[in-house]
Amino acid sequence: MKAMVNEECISCGMCIDICPEVFSYNEEEKSQAIESDIPTKLEEKVVEAQNSCPVDAIKVE
Repeated sequence: MKAMVNEECISCGMCIDICPEVFSYNEEEKSQAIESDIPTKLEEKVVEAQNSCPVDAIKVE
């Protein structure tokens, strides 16, 4: 599984609060996801972050 945060991000920080192991702020103060594959043990938290994003900026594949 991989996660991506698109330009719709409004920097609310919900994803970082839910799963800081995968999401963090970049230099533009927008959320970003780790580039590597997400560990299986974190997949549920990543999906929760995706579902909690108020602007649907997180895509999971």
